[in-house]
Amino acid sequence: MITAIVLINAAHGKVGRVAETLADMPEVSEAYSVGGNYDVIAILRVRTNEDIAALVTERMAVMDGIERTETLIAFRTYSRHDLESIFSM
Repeated sequence: MITAIVLINAAHGKVGRVAETLADMPEVSEAYSVGGNYDVIAILRVRTNEDIAALVTERMAVMDGIERTETLIAFRTYSRHDLESIFSM
């Protein structure tokens, strides 16, 4: 499974609609409205890089309210659970 983080700039007044639409997509495990340089962050979990490309460039790019995206591909996951298992040895 490949994880990607998509940083999204949304049109004024469309943050909630964008986040809700993304959250309804099966490939999007989580969508967050955030403060800072971006308005919404979507966490994608897909099988292939081609799935990321199709989702971001074909489906998200044409969504009403999305003005710009930046996509980050996760190489490795570090979670509290993983760190606890390392330090419990």
